[in-house]
Amino acid sequence: MKKGKMMNEKTVMVGGAEMYPSKNIIENAVNSEDHTNLVAAVKAADLVETLSSEGPFTVFAPTNAAFAKLPEGTVNTLLMAENKKTLQAVLTYHVVAGKWNAKAILKMIKKGKGKAEIKTVSGGTITAWLKDKNVYITDENGNSAKVTIADVNQSNGVIHVIDTVLLPKS
Repeated sequence: MKKGKMMNEKTVMVGGAEMYPSKNIIENAVNSEDHTNLVAAVKAADLVETLSSEGPFTVFAPTNAAFAKLPEGTVNTLLMAENKKTLQAVLTYHVVAGKWNAKAILKMIKKGKGKAEIKTVSGGTITAWLKDKNVYITDENGNSAKVTIADVNQSNGVIHVIDTVLLPKS
């Protein structure tokens, strides 16, 4: 990749770093100071190769602050080798097949009369809805995450930064 091309790209700042649309989800995420827990989890779950692949994927990416909201010890427990399957299920619950920008999600919410049920890569369902012009995502347990940064375009999809970790029904 030529430096000149990257300088002409429309980037979004996430976690103190520019996110380049010509880089894939992993290549960008590793530079975000707000996503070190997510990157560590993706590595522990052996999902780096998947999220570096062609996709396209839509990722609802929880920040470090989102992981900090989980009960104490949850993150360390999930990162243990014996919990890899659970970790993979939690992470793939944040991923949707296809590239769904904010406009597409808003259209789905409108079509669904205020709610859009979305199937995740893990097989679970998340629900997108609107409150005060903000998009929220609710998991199967009733926990809601606010989209704090939308439309962070990647070469293999799009990231929407969220403030809460979504958890599939256990």
